[in-house]
Amino acid sequence: MMDKQINKTPLVRFPEFKEGWEHKQLNELLSVSKTKNLNLIYSKEDVLSVSGELGIVNQIEHLGRSYAGVSVHNYGIVEVGQIVYTKSPLKANPYGIIKLNKHKAGIVSTLYAVYCVNEKTDGQFIEHYFSLDANLNRYLRPLVRKGAKNDMKISNEYVLNDRIFSPQLKEQQKIAIFLTAVDKKLQQLTKKKELLKEYKKGVIQKIFSQELRFKDEFGNNYPNWEEKKLGDIGEFKTSSVDKLIKEGEKMISLVNYMNVYNHQNITNENTKNLMQVSANEKQIETSNLKRGDILFTPSSETPSDIGHSIVIFKDLNNTLYSYHLMRFRPTITLDILYSHYFCNTPSVLRQITRFATGSTRFTISVGSFSKVIIQLPSLEEQQKIANFLSLLDSKIDLVITQIEKTKAFKKGLLQQMFV
Repeated sequence: MMDKQINKTPLVRFPEFKEGWEHKQLNELLSVSKTKNLNLIYSKEDVLSVSGELGIVNQIEHLGRSYAGVSVHNYGIVEVGQIVYTKSPLKANPYGIIKLNKHKAGIVSTLYAVYCVNEKTDGQFIEHYFSLDANLNRYLRPLVRKGAKNDMKISNEYVLNDRIFSPQLKEQQKIAIFLTAVDKKLQQLTKKKELLKEYKKGVIQKIFSQELRFKDEFGNNYPNWEEKKLGDIGEFKTSSVDKLIKEGEKMISLVNYMNVYNHQNITNENTKNLMQVSANEKQIETSNLKRGDILFTPSSETPSDIGHSIVIFKDLNNTLYSYHLMRFRPTITLDILYSHYFCNTPSVLRQITRFATGSTRFTISVGSFSKVIIQLPSLEEQQKIANFLSLLDSKIDLVITQIEKTKAFKKGLLQQMFV
């Protein structure tokens, strides 16, 4: 347990507050709730989960089903406004996470600790304080002992046995209101991103089923789409390269030189450096990738992972790719960006999955890949489709950028608004 320290103040603060923050033991702010679901007021449908990203949410809504035991009578009741500590490790939070129940009352298993917030404390302030990984991990690390199965050896009471710096209630509330407004902005942006993705998914389905068609500049219909097999419009080639090269003193697997990137990243110089072989490595088998080539993943332990692809947007000479990838080179003129989209349509991916064979590792052969059927529009309509979908992707990317900037802004605030 930390020794009590003198009062401190944060780097960023609302100007009307002057008092130093007190170094308080957490049990001065929270108390253990021992209310159980003994009368079965709540059922398995009311079990709550604690998510690092989403907070406290209904388990069925979050995970698709209830993971509750045979009986939930010994589960702890969580009221709105109470704090929950989950004794389960996450990658960024190896000692568990602490969240506020902001939505709906429910129950949690005995693996969770439930706390009441006293009248001198704002629950949202506590959640915001512990939403910063550094604060959370620094607080819990000295308290938690881990068992052989990575389980948490800590009582609900002992979780409250250390200290944090805390201001008076009014300052807590003002900090909480401000940071909650930032969270609301993040939620709005995330919702916007999901809506755009759903819209794009629906549009792709309508475009490639030809329910939605584009017209030329004079308002006329484009020619009917032609049914083609991939083997009719291009050639497949697998790589025989599977060696190790020496780069300085570091051995690098050629498998690592080429991964599956989306079309936004493929022109990035860093990506090119990953794929390009040093001119000094003359002994390594290389090949040229041409603008318009498509690289597929033909093998995976999971059938649904087969068929992931990238389109090469510029010529890459003396480039190697591993035996884990298959190159497709069109022999007809295709719009490059359109190639990216048709390769990832549900129809194409379903066919690839269906053709895959194997038991522990699934593979699709060149012959089977060649049989995949696509519906091919004219080049002009390909370009219209690609431009339209690319515009949607740009809008989604813009929202994703806004989300990342808002997260970075919030993290900076958390680091400077707390002691």
